[in-house]
Amino acid sequence: MAELRWHPLTRDWVMVASHRQDRPQMPEDFCPFCPDKSDKVPKGYAVHKYDNDFPALSTSPPVPDGVGGGLFKVGPSYGKCEIILYSPDHHATLPQLSVPHVASLVDLWAERHAELARDPLIKYVFIFENRGEVVGVTMPHPHGQIYGYPFVPKKIELELASCAAHHDETGRCLICDLAAAEVADGRRLIFGNASFVTYLPFFSEYPYGVYIASKGHVGSIDRFGPGERLDLAEAIRSTVGMYDALFGKPFPYMMCMHQSPVNVSGAPELHFHVEFFPPMRSEAKQKFNASSETGVWAHCNPTAPEEKAVELREAYGRFLAGGG
Repeated sequence: MAELRWHPLTRDWVMVASHRQDRPQMPEDFCPFCPDKSDKVPKGYAVHKYDNDFPALSTSPPVPDGVGGGLFKVGPSYGKCEIILYSPDHHATLPQLSVPHVASLVDLWAERHAELARDPLIKYVFIFENRGEVVGVTMPHPHGQIYGYPFVPKKIELELASCAAHHDETGRCLICDLAAAEVADGRRLIFGNASFVTYLPFFSEYPYGVYIASKGHVGSIDRFGPGERLDLAEAIRSTVGMYDALFGKPFPYMMCMHQSPVNVSGAPELHFHVEFFPPMRSEAKQKFNASSETGVWAHCNPTAPEEKAVELREAYGRFLAGGG
């Protein structure tokens, strides 16, 4: 079964993809993303797009099962699920890659965003990475993913509505104003470069949940010029390097790129930014989303962002001192 089911209480779509339960458990000595292990990836690639073998969305979706009707609204699971391979090296981490190499990854992200946006049925292109076993990753080869949804996800809808309300009140962009306020305040600022700023938001839901925001008002990754793409590569690489330096080991996270919807008439522009959701509140303690967070979306951060920003700045310094 692969279909979309409408959630009438949240007014959002839920992807139902029961076929993904049939994904095989890979042998320890086999990786489909390694050039010497699989014939599905080219020899000697630097970065590479790989179509997901078990996609939740596809451009040829099956007809939804006959379980809908009345309040039970269903739709075809149309869309695209792609895997983005960061390196042919099975054991590489993102901070170990050079800035030019990560820039080639940014170029591939931008290329795929532009390509998926050409499909008029796709309404939002989501670029993301899950890292670490604690967030459910079973394939350690360095990679991320891209989903092309046939709808605009609820969180993006909420961000767009908030940005539109702020613009109506002030005539300015909310993401621009947030980044500028964090830079001016300084207590939660981590680092920046010519095109991007990395900070731990005043309202962070996660102890180490930093944002990377573009200084220029740009709506999507494919609209960045060469210099901005190089700066984005440096910002992402340094952020992950900072995380790894925090406790001296690879740090788990979910990296989510937020940008404007596509193929939606009249939709406002969403200022490009990257949100990180790391599931750890200390080296050995996980932050769980329990009843408050999950049941009513009322988040509780058990730490003070101002204190955690100090830890992150110190970790960033260690990353740079180690040759980052």
